[in-house]
Amino acid sequence: MEIKARFDHFNINVLDLQRSIAFYEKALGLKEHHRKEASDGSFTLVYMADDQENFLLELTWLRDRKEAYELGDNESHLCFRVAGDYEAVRAYHKEMGCVCFENEAMGLYFINDPDDYWIEVLPMK
Repeated sequence: MEIKARFDHFNINVLDLQRSIAFYEKALGLKEHHRKEASDGSFTLVYMADDQENFLLELTWLRDRKEAYELGDNESHLCFRVAGDYEAVRAYHKEMGCVCFENEAMGLYFINDPDDYWIEVLPMK
């Protein structure tokens, strides 16, 4: 049997939903695509998308969660390609104070979001 699948979304849990939405809007230009809220208010799911809407980033907020999430060694990460002047985007991220790792030899860098998830940033090819 041949299975044909496509990526749909990736989930991360966040402590401060509004802060995370603002970060992804400002740092990567993502916009809220849609959301789901529990009828009892116990959780909210916000799906963020780029302008092509081919892949969604799901931000999950849990009402009863108060402590930071344990992210282990942070080896898992998202990766975004950015259009335009890559060095100008890197400078913008440095101004935001969110660049957490740079690998000059490989020509890439990472930013971290408010919950310390790492996001690799590459130039559009």
